[in-house]
Amino acid sequence: MIINKKIAVSETGFIFNPATGDSYSMNPIATEILEMLKKDMSEEEIKNFLLEKYDVNKSVLQKSYDEFIDTLIKLNIIE
Repeated sequence: MIINKKIAVSETGFIFNPATGDSYSMNPIATEILEMLKKDMSEEEIKNFLLEKYDVNKSVLQKSYDEFIDTLIKLNIIE
């Protein structure tokens, strides 16, 4: 997945789309996921990292991750 080059993302989880003027705030885990996407980590690498770092059930992580990625796609943050 590629982050839209027009999108500005701060280290604190603030996202700004200058083309539309839309802005969003992410929680720390969402910010962490977006940073891993920036580093071209695969979905499997990201999920494994999160499973090791956080006390989360694999099926819950899968559902939450998929919903987050779908949201990023709908908001045109990633392609």
